[in-house]
Amino acid sequence: MNKLPSIHRIKVMPKVLTKNQIEQYHDEGFICPIRVISEKDALSIKTQLEEVEAQYPEEINAQSRNNLHLSFSFLDALAHNTTIVDAIEDLIGPDIALWASVMFIKEPSSKQYVSWHQDATYMGLDSFDFPTPWIALSPSNLDTGCMTMISGSHKLKIQKHEDTYAENNILTRGQAIKSVDQSKAVDLILRPGEMSIHHGAIIHGSQPNNSNQRRIGFSLQSYVPPSIRQVVGKNMWTHIRGQRRNDIDGIFLDRPKYNMDPTTVSQRKIAEKNLSDILYKGAKLKRKY
Repeated sequence: MNKLPSIHRIKVMPKVLTKNQIEQYHDEGFICPIRVISEKDALSIKTQLEEVEAQYPEEINAQSRNNLHLSFSFLDALAHNTTIVDAIEDLIGPDIALWASVMFIKEPSSKQYVSWHQDATYMGLDSFDFPTPWIALSPSNLDTGCMTMISGSHKLKIQKHEDTYAENNILTRGQAIKSVDQSKAVDLILRPGEMSIHHGAIIHGSQPNNSNQRRIGFSLQSYVPPSIRQVVGKNMWTHIRGQRRNDIDGIFLDRPKYNMDPTTVSQRKIAEKNLSDILYKGAKLKRKY
């Protein structure tokens, strides 16, 4: 799988993105910023998130922040947000499924960071050519530890990653690319309710949160077209738009009708086990998340 990614280019009138933004995605590997919802609505979602953190600590905690769109209807609604999905359609076409989601939370004055890495390395898909929206629910800037992209690095091969298991590294294995040319580094500054979109093969990371507020971002990792197949682990998807995938072994995940819908909470447990098996395949150690 260590190959140059193919690049989808959709030749129809875009719904949300400008032609310049689409070209930026293909040329640089990311787009930022894109307004999705108002700051007021973003802070409302943040409030709802913190309420369910307090109410359901067994469901959402520092070791359990993946696939929360299966447990909480307000996050499922964000995964289906028209502006987000329209922007994704501008990049990959009208038939869209969601692979997983991750809630990234850096606590105030936290030492947690994200090392240089490429998302596609451990996702077990047969292509690297897919987009990931990252929606800010609080300010994401230099003080709070915003993401930094290495512009154009999605055109490189998948680089060697070393599993460090570093204590403060948020990534599952603490996987890190040791040598990165940072001369083309770009910081992605986002206000609450804005998103960035980045390519599955782009090299990126983030620094610790040195502020006095939480840095919260919801990553929809990732939206994929039917042409991309799961080759490691079980084939599990949330259908988003257009024609449903027709994988012979495909498992479709339901949408929660309300917070803590028992059907989708149960499905989340299965999806979490599958995600862990995929992300830790070949690893010497396995952390709690």
